[in-house]
Amino acid sequence: MGNVITHSLFSDFDINLFKSGRHYRLYEKMGSHVIEVDGVQGTYFAVWAPSAKSVAVIGDFNFWDDSTHLLNVRWDSSGIWEGFIPHVSHGTTYKYKIHSSHHDVITEKADPYARRCEHPPKTASIVYDYKPNWSDQKWMQNRAKHNALDAPYSVYEVHLGSWKRKIEENRSLSYHELSLDLVAYAKKMQFTHIEFMPIMEYPYDPSWGYQLTGYFAPTSRFGYPEEFQELINACHEAGIGVILDWVPSHFPEDAHGLGNFDGTHLYEHPDKKRGYHPDWKSLIFNYGRNEVKSFLISNALFWLDQYHIDGLRVDAVASMLFLDYSREDGEWEANIHGGRENLEAIAFMREMNEAVYLNYPDTQTIAEESTSFPMVSKPTSMGGLGFGMKWMMGWMHDTLQYFKKDPIHRRHHQDDLTFSMTYAFTENFMLPLSHDEVVYGKSSILGRMPGDDWQKFANLRLMYSYMFTHPGGNLLMMGSEFGQHAEWNFEGSLDWHLTEFAPHQGIQKTITDLNKLYRSQKALHEKQFDATGFEWISHDDSENCVISYVRRGYDSVLVIVCNLTPVPRENYRIGLPNTGTYKLLYNSDDVKYDGSGFKVKKLFKAQTKDWQYREQSVELDVPPLGVLVYGV
Repeated sequence: MGNVITHSLFSDFDINLFKSGRHYRLYEKMGSHVIEVDGVQGTYFAVWAPSAKSVAVIGDFNFWDDSTHLLNVRWDSSGIWEGFIPHVSHGTTYKYKIHSSHHDVITEKADPYARRCEHPPKTASIVYDYKPNWSDQKWMQNRAKHNALDAPYSVYEVHLGSWKRKIEENRSLSYHELSLDLVAYAKKMQFTHIEFMPIMEYPYDPSWGYQLTGYFAPTSRFGYPEEFQELINACHEAGIGVILDWVPSHFPEDAHGLGNFDGTHLYEHPDKKRGYHPDWKSLIFNYGRNEVKSFLISNALFWLDQYHIDGLRVDAVASMLFLDYSREDGEWEANIHGGRENLEAIAFMREMNEAVYLNYPDTQTIAEESTSFPMVSKPTSMGGLGFGMKWMMGWMHDTLQYFKKDPIHRRHHQDDLTFSMTYAFTENFMLPLSHDEVVYGKSSILGRMPGDDWQKFANLRLMYSYMFTHPGGNLLMMGSEFGQHAEWNFEGSLDWHLTEFAPHQGIQKTITDLNKLYRSQKALHEKQFDATGFEWISHDDSENCVISYVRRGYDSVLVIVCNLTPVPRENYRIGLPNTGTYKLLYNSDDVKYDGSGFKVKKLFKAQTKDWQYREQSVELDVPPLGVLVYGV
């Protein structure tokens, strides 16, 4: 086998883009690429290591000897080492051995741009000539309407390793098996999108995927890249969009990872006050370094390009925005204006969102952001961060706190439930009941509900019905859609046996029908981010613990009534937004959901009687812990 042949995939323009932080397709140049040079098959390697004295490709093909295949450093001060190695082919295992000019440090690193990694706990990269086989052209041609802000956005959050397991083999399902089982289930449940918790390669299972080492590689735990592509393809053929959890906020210190890459702080910020995360014991990217920005933005676009991903949920945005995030006085330093905002991270997020929407305008970026930082989901042209949506963490916290309370006390806390509407349209909000709410002793969502067994399930149906009729998109963590009792356990499987019992079947049916309602009723999604799409009928009847409100589309109107106690409210009068005949579209207390079957009006005409500042009204019988939705 010959030594390294001088060869490059980079043009001068590529290098200028890379150094200016504007090269958003680096995965086409960096990493390992199976190509032919002068009629010889082999692999081209390129890695960024500006502080290296030498960089060798080591692997099975050269018995991990760092003296035989030394890469060549480019002449243009880019810090890129590159070269072509003949006869190294698809499937070859390798790493980079880097001799640093900094204190003579020697590192052995996985390839930051590798398309495939060894199965953990092994840590090497694998030369991989990815060959997708797409048949999702119909979805891709039409996905703009599925991902639009006026389209229904109901998300099923999934941790691939623990959704369902092969018990007899004590293993998770493969990508291929998930393409059959998971896709069929999500379609049956009528979710519009599936969100995968991080699938990029990660070394440590208890991190749930949030400590990444292989940013461009689907984890090998569940199969090959083409099998992951098959899963995405199956989702699209079933009419389901795919969102990936993306983690540009921090990365682990594992020896083969990005940390101390060439013997220096290459990817991480060199100042520990800005480059180390005390909560997660991880490193923070140097967002002010142009080459790092090129790496991260290229990574975002990689998944949209190579795997047809429909959206990125960006993890831990708050930790990126603020220099004092989770730090005490003296543990952080102000920015040049004396503020606490991380100006470099803010600039990076704006550039990332601009690049995504310029190149893939039919996708979405979604911020997990827990503070009141302004205009997270407003365009960068307005001074916003440019995300498409933002998680509504305040709604999540207030709603769960409210529903934990015994109904006898709820009349004193009704403002907790209604407060979200004071700021609901300041951002494009998604209402999340995510994995973070069902771990670490917080209990499952069902486990938070008060009362006896019937009341627990009725409260859960009530809360979900309120959630799906509240403005915004929705997200549910797996297991919550059938009322799992236990907290989520990443090492196990969901408790699917529960779905054999009527109360849990009732929750499943509730979510299915709420998804159908959300999809079919334009009033629930056409103006979900527009203040003209919502109005209160009554939010202050705390004595009866009843709230009622209107949802509007451009040509449709819904009336929603929620009874937040186990006492039926009979002959309860509400004002109505329109004259005409109203039809019952949904009743959370229906016997098909394992409800009480309390008799309610299925059809009524608005009465000409002033009530609640409206010229027409009606008397309704509202079921215990129930929600009624009427359309006119």
